[in-house]
Amino acid sequence: MIKQLIYILILVSGILECNNQPQQIKKSITTNSNIQSQRIDNSKYYTQLDTIVIITEHRDTLKYTKTDFNNIIDTHPEFFNEYPSEPDLTYYCENKDEKYVLGEVGRDSYYVLYAHFLKQKNGIEEFTSLRKRLINIYLKINSLFAQLCGGTYYGHQYYRILGYVEYSIYIQSRKSKESSENTYNITKQKELYVQSLRQLIEDQIKSDRNKLEYEKIERIKKLNKIVNQLENLITDIFYLRQAQEFQYNHYRNY
Repeated sequence: MIKQLIYILILVSGILECNNQPQQIKKSITTNSNIQSQRIDNSKYYTQLDTIVIITEHRDTLKYTKTDFNNIIDTHPEFFNEYPSEPDLTYYCENKDEKYVLGEVGRDSYYVLYAHFLKQKNGIEEFTSLRKRLINIYLKINSLFAQLCGGTYYGHQYYRILGYVEYSIYIQSRKSKESSENTYNITKQKELYVQSLRQLIEDQIKSDRNKLEYEKIERIKKLNKIVNQLENLITDIFYLRQAQEFQYNHYRNY
């Protein structure tokens, strides 16, 4: 509860300072010439290609003309900050102007672009395995809550997870090697976390008065399979902490 409250306060303060099944991503990032003139010169990131195609870790695509892509670079300098902020904060801070109210699909694209540029900074090859595992962990958590609750939120999270993962990698890459956390046994901690998910599933489904008893049993079994997969993905303290933080920050109703 304390972690959730702290996260909410950080997100709200960040906003104040600045004054659900997957479908093909649509290009929705727009540009503004007045704002563009005030932006930092990031022209070194311009493309000379006529068309840029960004293929995400999900194998979805974003496609931009040279003009559109270079305009994104001009109007979103936050993608190139020396010390990036997490994507929720940058989205709300940098899109506070009325012309930057992108809608949910546009927000999805924003997080994909955030991930694309931060991945270049983090290192594409260096963190391939870590990136893949984190994405799988976050997707399992999202899938679990999507099936428990339903709604469009989880479909949007499918895309936004890429931004959250890349920021997690950025934070991890900045930690001193001497302060590595994966030096002790996490068996008990992981058991407690996994058990909390299983208990949540049971409590949530058993309270559903619209389901017959055999339907509840089958549903509990189905969702516990996701928990089993998640349990196998969490192999050290880093992945455990990231799983817990991602769940508590983005699925606070549970």
